[in-house]
Amino acid sequence: MNSTMNKSLLLEFALQHEDPDNPMVKMDGYDDCVAGVCIRFGQVPILCYDRARVIQKLMKDMTEEEAEEWFGFNQMGAWVGETTPCFIVKP
Repeated sequence: MNSTMNKSLLLEFALQHEDPDNPMVKMDGYDDCVAGVCIRFGQVPILCYDRARVIQKLMKDMTEEEAEEWFGFNQMGAWVGETTPCFIVKP
């Protein structure tokens, strides 16, 4: 399987864990950055994005510094309710 197919399957898998009463918030245009689903006791599942992939995608149109600032304010800093996505930082 190619990486695009893997990412597509990962998003499909993630959305299968969605609570129909609390749909997961999905960042438009970042399907290829989905890392999985975060499940937490007593809370609805949320989409988890790979922070490094999000930054790389942003850097197609801006410098690394601009990408970090945009990410911090507009993506990481956005609260849209209990299904707000999270971001994973891998070592």
